[in-house]
Amino acid sequence: MPSPHRGRHEFGQNFLGDASVVDAVIDLVDRTAGPIIEIGPGDGALTLPLQKLGRPLIGIEIDRRRAAALARRVNRSTTIVAADFLRYPLPRTPHVLVGNLPFHQTTAMLRRVLHVPGWTHAVLLVQWEVARRRAGVGGATMMTAQWWPWFEFGLVRRVPAAAFHPRPGVDGGLLTVARRDRPLVDDSEMPRYQDFVHRVFTGRGRNLAQIIPTACPEVPKSHVLAWLRSHQGRRPSLPKELTARQWASLFLVRTAALTGRGSHAR
Repeated sequence: MPSPHRGRHEFGQNFLGDASVVDAVIDLVDRTAGPIIEIGPGDGALTLPLQKLGRPLIGIEIDRRRAAALARRVNRSTTIVAADFLRYPLPRTPHVLVGNLPFHQTTAMLRRVLHVPGWTHAVLLVQWEVARRRAGVGGATMMTAQWWPWFEFGLVRRVPAAAFHPRPGVDGGLLTVARRDRPLVDDSEMPRYQDFVHRVFTGRGRNLAQIIPTACPEVPKSHVLAWLRSHQGRRPSLPKELTARQWASLFLVRTAALTGRGSHAR
């Protein structure tokens, strides 16, 4: 019997075919509240089980033929939209995002997710290494650090390549993202904070004591050393080793240096 996916892989879609992974996604979404928006529902592997949660559901599918076919199978509380998620106008009211993201567009889609308001939680299938790095396992990326004050990232489980068809060349990972009720940095400081993180991540030096004063000359080295001494219990040496709260604390050191309010923050 010919594969129903033959000739429709031009969108980079790897369709989920493992019931245990589907159950894990549904369980995570069930712990949230509010309407659901699914990214790339494909043939409905997640869509149809998601309907059983009894919540309003919108599926955004870029493949018009798949969107039309799935629309004929869903119930009245579900809407399937033929559109590109990267351009689709998302609601500003609370909702939950869920999706098996095309691996080749993971970074672009994650950036879109992080930039749009409204959603409270996201449950996403992405490449395994992307999931690990976004969750800060083995060291955080600059992208994670730039958004940590506003979002919590969690790594749930590894998803073997065999769980998808066509089978991708790498394993997947189940990633959760939750918008913090209380940001670690005020929203008004976001541009300055993200610029600070960028400068530190791309700065030169063998450790933070060298990197920060060079990349951010507005922060005296004495302030950085004082901050490092206050973190002897878990003293980071490189940007990727900083935790979310340490990034927020270090940003306060910069703010204090600019305003002359003190030498370091804990």
